[in-house]
Amino acid sequence: QVQLVESGGGEVQPGGSLRLSCGVSASMFSFNILAWYRQAPGKGRELVASIPGAHSSGDTNYADSVKGRFTISRDDAKNMVYLQMNSLKPEDTALYYCFGNQRLWNGEYNYWGQGTQVTVSS
Repeated sequence: QVQLVESGGGEVQPGGSLRLSCGVSASMFSFNILAWYRQAPGKGRELVASIPGAHSSGDTNYADSVKGRFTISRDDAKNMVYLQMNSLKPEDTALYYCFGNQRLWNGEYNYWGQGTQVTVSS
């Protein structure tokens, strides 16, 4: 129904930057919230950052571990969600997932991307 496709992952040195992109096959106005999650090996999936859909005037939200370093944003005209990651640390290494909670007339639905790997090492 809705497809989320991540790109932009890769390997980077500590202190470096990456920008993840998520292409969404639905209008940003149909989403309650869009977000990035990540999961490191042997650990649970954690919320990294979230942003309201285009219908909402709410604020962005960040995990304490990334606040001040990561920035989530939308391009509503292109149906894109981005995660700008600066000052990357080895502990940021994880599989990053794009997430969307879509609000429709008949309910709310959750969608996940396939994930993109981010590796931070010297």
